[in-house]
Amino acid sequence: MPAARRKEGCGCCSCIGLGISALFLWLWIHTSNPKCSIQTLSLPSLSRPSNLTTDPTLSLTLRLVNPNQLKGIRYDPLNVTVYDFPNKSDVIGNILMPGFYQGYRKKASKLGQGTANTTVAFRAVSENGTGYFRVDMATAVKFKTIYGYSKRHRIRVGADVVVNASGVKVDPKGIRLRSMTPKMGNSCVVLGALVNFLVFTSLDFW
Repeated sequence: MPAARRKEGCGCCSCIGLGISALFLWLWIHTSNPKCSIQTLSLPSLSRPSNLTTDPTLSLTLRLVNPNQLKGIRYDPLNVTVYDFPNKSDVIGNILMPGFYQGYRKKASKLGQGTANTTVAFRAVSENGTGYFRVDMATAVKFKTIYGYSKRHRIRVGADVVVNASGVKVDPKGIRLRSMTPKMGNSCVVLGALVNFLVFTSLDFW
């Protein structure tokens, strides 16, 4: 009886150890792209009621979050393009932000400025002074592990943004920039492989 109990205890410990190993393997293999959102956007030249300002400055704040548990992210320069909306036929302005490194589970806010084409911007404004724009952000990232950096992964995300008669983003909350080329769920494939590994390995202890 004592020998049987010891054998049963060893089997349970082994299963727990396999579960912990699978968890760390999951965290190690699983990679998520950064989460990007627009926190602020302003274009003073759209300010009403007089529209007398000649300031063509286009300002925008991005918030970037690294959701990965065990991976840092190295960003290439962030290229932000603001288009007229909904046709996205003309460019209102471009903003280029320098690249940077972001540790795992870290957050960063990046302010960028550019020069707006006010003629195009005014064409995208309705009679009540509300402007409807499209904002796209393109960059490339490399994920850092203890073994070094991964290959470069290109990211292209975007969102629609509404500004008021003062030329300021209407929504007080951050607007999530979403991928325009969604990929298949590689996470599910990896998770399935880990589950199979855990199940088949556990059979050895029964």
